[in-house]
Amino acid sequence: MKNKSVWLVLIFLIVAAMLLASCNSSTTTSTQISTTSSIITTSTTPISTVVTTTSTAIQSTVTAATTTSTGNWWDSLGVPQYGGSITTAMNTDITNFDPYNSRTLVNINSGWMEKLFADDWTLNPSVFSYQMQYIPSNYNTGCLAESWTFTNTSTCVVQVRQGVYWQNIAPANGRELTAADIAYHYNRVYGLGGYGFTTPSPFMPHSWTYLHSVTATGKFEVTLSWNITNIEEEYELMAATASAESCIECPDAVAAYGNLNNWHNAIGTGPFILTDFVDASSASMVSNPNYWGHDERYPQNQLPYVQKLNILIIPNNATSLAAVRTGKIDVLDGILQQDAVNMQKSNKSISQVAVPAAYGMSINPKNNATPTSDIRVREAMQMAINLPEISQSYYGGTTEPYPVSLTSYYMTGWGFPYDQWPQDLKDQYAYNPTQAKQLLSAAGYPNGFNTNLLFDSAGDTSLLQIIQSYEAAIGINIAVQVVDMATFNTQANVLHQQPTLAMYSVGGYLGYTYEPITQLNRFMSTTASNYIGVNDPTYDQFFPNALNNANTTAQVQAIVSQTNKYVAQQHYVISLLQPMTFSLVQPWLKGYNGEYGAFSGNWGPTKLYTYPARCWIDQSLKK
Repeated sequence: MKNKSVWLVLIFLIVAAMLLASCNSSTTTSTQISTTSSIITTSTTPISTVVTTTSTAIQSTVTAATTTSTGNWWDSLGVPQYGGSITTAMNTDITNFDPYNSRTLVNINSGWMEKLFADDWTLNPSVFSYQMQYIPSNYNTGCLAESWTFTNTSTCVVQVRQGVYWQNIAPANGRELTAADIAYHYNRVYGLGGYGFTTPSPFMPHSWTYLHSVTATGKFEVTLSWNITNIEEEYELMAATASAESCIECPDAVAAYGNLNNWHNAIGTGPFILTDFVDASSASMVSNPNYWGHDERYPQNQLPYVQKLNILIIPNNATSLAAVRTGKIDVLDGILQQDAVNMQKSNKSISQVAVPAAYGMSINPKNNATPTSDIRVREAMQMAINLPEISQSYYGGTTEPYPVSLTSYYMTGWGFPYDQWPQDLKDQYAYNPTQAKQLLSAAGYPNGFNTNLLFDSAGDTSLLQIIQSYEAAIGINIAVQVVDMATFNTQANVLHQQPTLAMYSVGGYLGYTYEPITQLNRFMSTTASNYIGVNDPTYDQFFPNALNNANTTAQVQAIVSQTNKYVAQQHYVISLLQPMTFSLVQPWLKGYNGEYGAFSGNWGPTKLYTYPARCWIDQSLKK
């Protein structure tokens, strides 16, 4: 086993090296980038992202972008600048480069591949901040899709943006993107039968079986047909910009290489070009000199602004925070409240953006094994925990002191907000150790019991220790088995062989902020990710009911609310709180407001083609 101190030294060396040049390795070679193509679009309504540079030399000149005072809200951010680099970090290794295998595998595909839809760069964050995975349809805008229309409840016709070009790399060599490329992607990833593809990706959720066909009905028109009539569900699946499998790959590259598993074969239409990858260490991208996108705020400015994007793989959280303190990392997301407080004490100049966690924290008990198969045991475990005290003492009042059900209370208009809970249900979640002991006794455990919990090493150990203390007070003694994230995912999510309890750092079972109808799959008995073994015929009806019997958003919202109430009543899991996480942003990085998927995500950043392309570095501040 390698000495840990040696590992920390190596990590710091990597961080320093990345700031000087792209990583080189005897086991990797840099992609060769042609800069001879002059294909550049001048569309006034483009969408995409990041960086501008040649492949052979990083320009050192800093050039102010062309801009004039517009009287818009973004004028206060200052004048965008060209040049420099953005460095961020991830705590898990990158394991995939092909959209066919992207779901549940950590990837950075969105740096060089783009999607049909994107966030609206011109929308004031005070209206909608894009800090949640779910984006209501009225806040989505087109990327590769210039416009789209539902011609009926089962058909969507998409007009593909013209003047978009594949990166000038063989075998595509800078040719124009067409509707056939979009149709190729969907047929390949979802096995729809077109272009000879009949086997869908093994990672696809069953909800994608509702997509019947995707056909190029014109050079720049693609038609998606569904075998359902629920437009809300169709839109959620089609426009799920946080899903990496929505990245459009290059058909020419697939034809040439068979698949895109090898990072050397990375090619797309996006703002970045992947030039280097060192396993478990780093990835480097440079700006695409022929990128079609322009800044929607300043349409005369070609994107991206920065010349280079560096992604470091740093498993140790303390090491990442140290790199932020010393200015070696420009932005770091998903920071716990305690670490954010400590950073504020030592580095007051670093901005901190509060972002709702993508899920609420929870203790996840097996519902199909004793003793937690008894709802009285699960309810007792809930009553043993003082949520308001945790909110104030542990989170410093930065999070709401309420339990959450399936849907986050940050998703306004969806779910079952705590202030709507009936009093008898609120009482079941109130701190009451006396009642908790009575419930345990009634369930046959008057003296409590000993149990085990699977915990991944990236989780919040301090919070877990608080929970252990609360549960021990009613006689439930929890022994913890700590494993790395990959082992947890295999043991729990894949094999369903976790012990009685589990707590996952990137997979709480409540408080979701992703697509509402998709949330209803969570506790279905047929869903593979239902690793806690819920088998409830009543719950199994919520998803098909929403899919088949709801035709308007309001009808879907009503079913989601009903589902949330039922989940809270059944105590499938022990609800903790939905904490705020924090993005640490250096003062010289401009344009970033903690948007979801910009630099991080559970399975890697999903919007590198949007925000990093539009952010810029204030060189005078960085110096």
